[in-house]
Amino acid sequence: MSKSRTAQLIFQSFSCAFGLIGVVGSVGLFNYALYWDFYTYFTNISTFLCVGVMAAELVQTARKREDSYVTVAPRLRFISMLGALLTCLVFNLLLAGEEGRDPALNYRVESIMCHVLLPVLYTADWFLFYERGRTRWSWPLLSALFPLAYCALVWVHALILRFDSSIMNYNGTDPLIYPYFFLNPDQQGAAGIARWIGILLLAFIVLGYLLYAADHLLRRKAGRR
Repeated sequence: MSKSRTAQLIFQSFSCAFGLIGVVGSVGLFNYALYWDFYTYFTNISTFLCVGVMAAELVQTARKREDSYVTVAPRLRFISMLGALLTCLVFNLLLAGEEGRDPALNYRVESIMCHVLLPVLYTADWFLFYERGRTRWSWPLLSALFPLAYCALVWVHALILRFDSSIMNYNGTDPLIYPYFFLNPDQQGAAGIARWIGILLLAFIVLGYLLYAADHLLRRKAGRR
């Protein structure tokens, strides 16, 4: 943990810069295009949220005159961090090697930024610059509302498009209304989707409690010094 204003300014500036690169790439600008369906991906929603919170951190740090911990929206900070980590884990464990996926897509600048670098930096920022022991036991459960809200968005979006799975995403790899294979009823069926959502929600909550435990463990260790 560090209260150093200088260290925070440097770290947050680099994190915002890398995050902005990921945002620009996620909407297609690196390919001289505009991916109008960018909002259908959990990766993008999570990335935009993280970059917004990190920018708020940078503004707070730039305004203060003394060394102190970062205090920007700790509950939202925790939820968005879990979203970033879920993005990282699901992509690298489930999606990057998905059958039929072009491996070159995994090495695009925006993919590396959003799926690897930003989640790592965002989590490191929380461990480095937020005061330990502030996480509440209810936050991991509350955080589960984030992916549930995303699932609701997917189904509302599908309803608006009348569940037309013939419309493909900008990569031409998946139906626009089903951005991930585990949300595609044509592949998984209703029971399969429910099972996948349950597994991912459980992983999300367990990950939250691991971070909660780490937060309080580090607090106790710091108190013994």
